[in-house]
Amino acid sequence: MSSPLLNELIDALRCLPGVGAKTAQRMAFHVLERDRAGASRLADRLAAAVERIGNCTRCRTFSEDAICATCASPQRDASLLCVVETPVDQLAVEQATGYRGRYFVLLGRLSPLDGMGPKELGIDLLAARLAENEVRELIIATNPTVEGEATAHLLSQVARAANVRATRLAHGVPLGGELEFIDRGTLAHAFGGRQLIEN
Repeated sequence: MSSPLLNELIDALRCLPGVGAKTAQRMAFHVLERDRAGASRLADRLAAAVERIGNCTRCRTFSEDAICATCASPQRDASLLCVVETPVDQLAVEQATGYRGRYFVLLGRLSPLDGMGPKELGIDLLAARLAENEVRELIIATNPTVEGEATAHLLSQVARAANVRATRLAHGVPLGGELEFIDRGTLAHAFGGRQLIEN
């Protein structure tokens, strides 16, 4: 294309996850050919979001206010604190469970090669929060990846130092899954974490 502005638009769209050169090109052509009003609305909302959405000073999730609605709500159980890697993980827990506690969002997971250490994850802020003696149980809901497991181990140490009970989300065979189709790692983890059946 001979249009530098079009090339810049296509290149800018590639910052989105899962969007390669061809997909970015299709998106750019679509908004210019068929939905310029939608593109203007998207640009306005994107600019407003980037300018006005920050992080909650208490839990680090996305918020337009210094304290997010979840942290500010008196209906949430302050004795339960669920630690997740990202705001999207927080949303998944909210939508799929009846959890009524509060959250702490790490905004990543331990990954020294990517420059993500305890400081970047806000571990000092989490430790200070646990030191307030309001939290009884720290629910560790990091992803079951190598980095997520390392992060979970660090979080359990922080909880232990604060005399807070640490629990971890169960991992294993999905509901409705058949053993022959479960990957080896998942099946091994589920087998190792088997529980007593109460009569």
